[in-house]
Amino acid sequence: MQRTRQDAIEGLLPDERERLILARLQAQGRVLASELATELQTSEHTVRRHLRDLAGAGHCKRVYGGAILISPAGVAASVRMRESVDRKARLARVAASIVKPKQIVFLDAGSTNVAIAQALPDNADLTVITNSPEACMCMQERPGFDVILVGGRVGRRTAGATGATALLQIQQIRADLCFLGACALDPTEGIAAFEAEEAELKRAMVQASSQVAIAMTSEKLMTAAPYVVAPASAVDFLIVEADLPAARLASLKAAFDTVRVAAS
Repeated sequence: MQRTRQDAIEGLLPDERERLILARLQAQGRVLASELATELQTSEHTVRRHLRDLAGAGHCKRVYGGAILISPAGVAASVRMRESVDRKARLARVAASIVKPKQIVFLDAGSTNVAIAQALPDNADLTVITNSPEACMCMQERPGFDVILVGGRVGRRTAGATGATALLQIQQIRADLCFLGACALDPTEGIAAFEAEEAELKRAMVQASSQVAIAMTSEKLMTAAPYVVAPASAVDFLIVEADLPAARLASLKAAFDTVRVAAS
């Protein structure tokens, strides 16, 4: 006799159920305990237990009613710089189109923001303040850039300066535009980072900027990180990839002022 989907769901072992929940998290970015309980024909208590286990293993962050996937941006910068180079270049080209001559621009650390530094055209007539030594190197010998490198301790994961010295420098500047390097972003949870000092510096950049833009690869959207930077409402431009599912793109457009899609 043919086994039905209901039979398969009812026959799931706990480990199989947990793997299914993790797969749903990875596909959708967030899950609701009530919906999973209905779909898996089990109790919300059981689902919440699975979510606690997944959170304990570092896969997700528990939020009210469910969980959000943990961002993959926690790996070292040297690894991220080699990943998805073409995808980041496409995002960077759209980001560069936002910039106007004579602006003062914060360029936060991050592999996508290094790609933005490379995408900015020569003779752009910009003052760029960055805490990323690599982004600085991309611009320092090119015409049309006045580059200011923010000092401080450079972290292995971020490859950007953080700490009291960097924070003080940022607080003394008023920028027209900030390209923020977001470790994780979710319409409800907002922008987040993996380290406290990193989050503090990002908050200072947001507060010191007239406009904030984020260019982000798809796997970091609808994800979480431990330290809150700012709400979704702080972002004026969100630049995303063309491969986003329609439902996810719609939820982002509902949460952010301007969403631009980079051509594939």
